[in-house]
Amino acid sequence: MEEVVKRWWNGSWGRLTRRDVWLVRESRWTVVARAGDTDTGKVLRWTYDKRDDASAMIERLLRADTAGQWREQQSSSTQPADSQGGVGRHGSSGHT
Repeated sequence: MEEVVKRWWNGSWGRLTRRDVWLVRESRWTVVARAGDTDTGKVLRWTYDKRDDASAMIERLLRADTAGQWREQQSSSTQPADSQGGVGRHGSSGHT
């Protein structure tokens, strides 16, 4: 079962400018990034053995030039996107 450890959102609601980033832990660390909305967004995933390596990728993603201002979201509202760009069900977390 995957555990969403942290989640960030750039605060933009537009389907072309919205960005989401998740830090997911299974037996390894997975960083999930989505560009766009849940219906048409593109999802990318990177997997790491060490949390420090995953955190370095998150820092890189959050430094990228994008609309809005990044903010960390509360863990109670964290779910990564599934492979089709929508929101998947991972663990017991919900999505807002």
